[in-house]
Amino acid sequence: MGQQLLAITETDSFHFYPQFQMKPLTPSTRNSWYLLLFFLFILVGCDNDDKPVEPIVHKYLVENTLIKEIKKEDILKANPLFTAYVKNNIKVYKVTYKTKNTDGTEIVASGAVILPESDQQHSMISVQHGTITSENQAPSNFADNSEAATFGSVFGSMGYIIAYPDYIGYGASKNLPHPYEHRSSLGSASLDLLRATKELLSIQKDTKWDQKLFLAGYSEGGYATLSLQKRIEEEASSEFNLRASSCGAGAYDKTAFMKEIINNTTHGNAGFNRLYLWVMLSYDRIYQLNKPSSYYFKEPWAAQITTAAADPTQVQINTSFNNILTDSFKKALNDGTDQGFIKAVADNDVFDWKPKTPTRLFHGTDDQLVFYFNSVNAAEAMKKQGSADVQLVPIPGGTHTDPSTLSAYLLGTLGFFQDPKYK
Repeated sequence: MGQQLLAITETDSFHFYPQFQMKPLTPSTRNSWYLLLFFLFILVGCDNDDKPVEPIVHKYLVENTLIKEIKKEDILKANPLFTAYVKNNIKVYKVTYKTKNTDGTEIVASGAVILPESDQQHSMISVQHGTITSENQAPSNFADNSEAATFGSVFGSMGYIIAYPDYIGYGASKNLPHPYEHRSSLGSASLDLLRATKELLSIQKDTKWDQKLFLAGYSEGGYATLSLQKRIEEEASSEFNLRASSCGAGAYDKTAFMKEIINNTTHGNAGFNRLYLWVMLSYDRIYQLNKPSSYYFKEPWAAQITTAAADPTQVQINTSFNNILTDSFKKALNDGTDQGFIKAVADNDVFDWKPKTPTRLFHGTDDQLVFYFNSVNAAEAMKKQGSADVQLVPIPGGTHTDPSTLSAYLLGTLGFFQDPKYK
């Protein structure tokens, strides 16, 4: 066929257009035409399906693993209070993703992502967990009776996509110390899980996201939620359609909180005191203050704290927290000479700024662990800054660990998120 085509070209080329008459082909030009036709054949014959598929490279998502599938009937058995709301079966994934440690180095962290089984579009809630002191309580482990398995399952079955960060120090990053109550890393670890969750949703077909995002968390989770909200509004507002934020019993005014426990008599609850100690030691480490225990604490507590430095939650302090602090340390804070510690504490304040997102601050009025004034101060400061939709929601007589306080927070959060004004 090629010879016939070439013969026609040689004898009759452009017969009807004499202005384009071609000279007879020489052997060398004939070979060039054969070569050109060969390459044209190759190009036309190549099918696009034969091209190798480029692997999807995610910026944040490292890996996702399905760890559990739960029927709505089983969720109802465990949470009868939410009978009217539970509607869907759920799938629970462990997600690992890239984020930054407190020193700026890149690490792999983890969290749980809960997807409702439904063909409808769903909003997302980023839930920041409260204080945990054991690895098995991390959301990505999804242990029975953990916060993620109870609160997360209910809201997932209601039809929300749930992103539940472990934080640094748990799950995939369990070999690192948890930066307890550290504003920046709680915010970044939570935000980077949201980014990884977006990437996960983009590669699966079963769950549709309506692009709306809500935030929620209680205790350390309340503090982490407000820290995350501030970070999104200031750095990632173009990435997320943030609709509402519900914060429960967080220690937002760290400066006032620290002055309170340093200068005044408190409850003497050993469990609560361990958490205060944990905050102090975390700030000493993260901000590289590197003070010996004897600088902060009197004996015999200084020796105990030095011995248990790797796990301050094991120290027993059965007295008002200010009784274990050295007079020189308290004086240095009160007269402003210990600028290192004062600045470290102030760097973790998250109460005095202007939220653009509708925000609710739930807090029990009789909270002895995280004092009620934290939410009062935050609400007042935010309104003074000009925030249009920030409300303090007191829970009368509520304590920090009372189940009725947590139930009031959960039901209040649900009502807030499902209000047509914000939904």
